Amino acid sequence: MTHPSSAAPSSVAGGGCPVGGTGAVALGGPGFPTEPQALYRRMRRDHGPVVPVELPGGVPAWLVIGYRELHQVTSDGELFPRDVSLWNQWENIPADWPLLPMVGTPMPSIYFTAGAEHRRHADMVVPALEAVDPFEIRQHCEQLADRLIDAVCMRGTADLVAEYAEPLPVLVLARLVGFPDEEGADIARVLKDLADGGPGARKAHQRFGEHMHRLVAAKRERPGDDVTSRMLAHPGPFTDEEYALDLMAVTAAGHLTTADWIGNSTRLMLTEDQFADALAGGRRSVAEAMNEVLWEEGPTQILAGRWAARDARIGGRDIARGDMLLLGLGAANADPHIRQQVSASVVRSGHGGNSAHLAFSHGEYRCPFPAQEIAETIARTGIEVLMDRLPDLELSVPASELVRRPSAFLRGTVALPVRFTPVRTTGDAL
Repeated sequence: MTHPSSAAPSSVAGGGCPVGGTGAVALGGPGFPTEPQALYRRMRRDHGPVVPVELPGGVPAWLVIGYRELHQVTSDGELFPRDVSLWNQWENIPADWPLLPMVGTPMPSIYFTAGAEHRRHADMVVPALEAVDPFEIRQHCEQLADRLIDAVCMRGTADLVAEYAEPLPVLVLARLVGFPDEEGADIARVLKDLADGGPGARKAHQRFGEHMHRLVAAKRERPGDDVTSRMLAHPGPFTDEEYALDLMAVTAAGHLTTADWIGNSTRLMLTEDQFADALAGGRRSVAEAMNEVLWEEGPTQILAGRWAARDARIGGRDIARGDMLLLGLGAANADPHIRQQVSASVVRSGHGGNSAHLAFSHGEYRCPFPAQEIAETIARTGIEVLMDRLPDLELSVPASELVRRPSAFLRGTVALPVRFTPVRTTGDAL
């Protein structure tokens, strides 16, 4: 690819990605947070399953929005590894590029390594996650969910994003990896700053790393029944830096995605009668309804990324060695080749328990299955406790006033103001 600043607007960059002018779609603007599916339909009509896009600063990339093409990219780890060191744009990326924390830099972690090195990290991390007791996750989640609801339940109003959906997953994850509760709240603030991607993101990333290095040192001194201690007990040779980076990857990947899964489910519960009825139908119904959210309102709309190890052709596009391919998970889930139509109602979409969605990505570098189970348990339990404690929740603003997260990559609601009949805290109830 050729950086747009050094190319004519009509030029074709590297393997064929047009940059500048009207050839590439800018990954930004109001369309992504407000009407992403309409935007994806236009992309598919105008560009096909692989779309030339432009990132902030005029950085070119490809966005894969076809379901079959995304399967092809994610299934071929040799041709399209998650190896950011291959990127042919590094000389054009400033140190303060806003998407750098999301795209990543070469580092020895489970998320930013490829091939045998990635598998070495996975062999250490995945068993540590698998050993987490699902009943323990649910117990932590119920206790922490009650604590968050206790903080608002007597006043009759709340912002369910800031005061519930965002803090709950990271508080549970902090416990699972071995942090004391008093550190969980600060980690939640750090991860919010990191996810916002603003000027404080790099400093937040540094604080996040400091938390994890302290945790590794503490658990090396005094192991416990937690993910960090199990990782440290793995016989493979890993440095403290590698342990810290892997813990950062596990916690960060599970935080905002799970928070937005809770937030998107709650928003639909408050704005769509059929969805609310489905959620009220019992535990099985809650699980199925929340699976529908992953089809229609998946928290991760676009995932960075894969990099071409050599020149390739996919979806009718010539991809040059080192080009970045962004995974359009949300768009692929709406691909008409697998979906006859994109229904306005999640419940009416007809998928039932179909879990062939790409919300957790696909292939070797997908979200590990035990991590998916942890996220699902946190999200489902969070919704169940919320419905049980505050059964008459309703929006305190018109649905049209709800603001989406200003991101092409993440699908969530910035705030979810609600009102309800004030109830006693769990301590008062006892």
